[in-house]
Amino acid sequence: MTRRVLAVAFVALVVLAGCQSPVSSGGDPVETTTNATGGEFDHADPDSDVLGWEGGYWHNESLPVTVDDGLNESEREMVINRSMARVEYLRGIEFEEPVSVDVISRSTYREEFAGTGNATDAMQTFDNVKFEAMFLIGERNDSLAVQDENRGSNVLGFYTPRDDRIVVISESETPTIDENTLAHELMHALQFRNFEANFSSPTRDKSNAHNGLIEGEASFLDSRFSERCGVEWECASPEAAAGGGGGGSDIHLGVYMLKFFPYSAGSAFAEHLHEDGGWDAVADVYSDPPASSEQVSQPEKYGSDQPTAVTLPDRSGGDWDRVTPEGRAPYGEVGVAGLTAMFGYPAYEQAYKPQEFVIDPLNRDDQGNIDSDSPFDYATTPVAGWDGEQLWVYENGDETAYTWRLAFDSSGDAREFARTYRSLLQYWGAEQTDADGVWRIPEDESEFADAFRVTRSGDTVTIVNAPTTDELGDVHSR
Repeated sequence: MTRRVLAVAFVALVVLAGCQSPVSSGGDPVETTTNATGGEFDHADPDSDVLGWEGGYWHNESLPVTVDDGLNESEREMVINRSMARVEYLRGIEFEEPVSVDVISRSTYREEFAGTGNATDAMQTFDNVKFEAMFLIGERNDSLAVQDENRGSNVLGFYTPRDDRIVVISESETPTIDENTLAHELMHALQFRNFEANFSSPTRDKSNAHNGLIEGEASFLDSRFSERCGVEWECASPEAAAGGGGGGSDIHLGVYMLKFFPYSAGSAFAEHLHEDGGWDAVADVYSDPPASSEQVSQPEKYGSDQPTAVTLPDRSGGDWDRVTPEGRAPYGEVGVAGLTAMFGYPAYEQAYKPQEFVIDPLNRDDQGNIDSDSPFDYATTPVAGWDGEQLWVYENGDETAYTWRLAFDSSGDAREFARTYRSLLQYWGAEQTDADGVWRIPEDESEFADAFRVTRSGDTVTIVNAPTTDELGDVHSR
């Protein structure tokens, strides 16, 4: 997978649920050819299926295909089989059966797959408030619609476990396939065929933790795949895909930062596991997946630093009621990915205070270079000490509010988070009132105009949000 930092060229591959029937694989055997560097290979077909050979093609042979004018059906079949051979060669797991691969246009993807479906009123309210709490999407906007737009613009392909099917999005009218995208999705097929990868993920943090393993392994593998393209292997990828791909420039970078976590931090997590014990060490984690996104962003904490079970009692009064959508946890939990997006988004949001930011969310080396495989740093100082949270959403007629309690590893970590959060409030135009810990963003200052009460007690920070300062006590009494 090719990634360009802070550009729409970021590759965002997702595992979705869909439907379709499989297509057959095959192809005429090629006896002898040359690799990308001109070396000769004997490409006689084996007597039986072996690692590194699929449907008549070896992983290291060239193909008689023309990429620039698109791939016809027979050419796509050759590329798919060779890609399967390459993925199983790198990962060491045999494809026992072919994988169905369909190629569709981006407009077709937007029409058929990018929507969120019929969200209930409770789910819509809950999601809107959660993204408002992260200062990513203001209350005047539809958070689900913004996420849909992001997906429609930057998804390059996806795998549907239910139907064992891959869909690749082509940016041109003539169908093309980026082999790195295909390799990523083929890795998903191996995961769901061979491991227990259907995890229950009731919160955003649990989803990022579990997908940090699933997407992380696939991203780590497709990085190894892409390193061989043009060096050891000839790869059938169009020029746009080789440079990064992507479907448009109109994406929300804050939401992107949150959703990109499994690919960025997950790739580094899988690499860490692989360095310690090879692919077997990666496979072992499926029986004991990460308990939090913190364990993915800081691999040394995996298996040792379990998140704290935070509790936040309901102290609301008047007509304020909790919003608890069905089919998920009744509270929000955004984890280190959400907090990084919350603090990092001002670095790329230029509508109010250009050139100002709260933290630099990029993962840089000592020379200031950005890691192209893991571009975002989800373990910055105000976030690294995260140890658990609960975010509860409230409504009173058409008005909404929330309470948010976060636990940290130490009182020092909690103090640093609270300090950075107050800086974030100031970035969005907040002014401190006479009351202890109470802040107010005026109505004409930003799209997040509300009242906030921020308090710290030991290693926990509690944030209360309400439309006005007078209503803070009704949402959550002291």
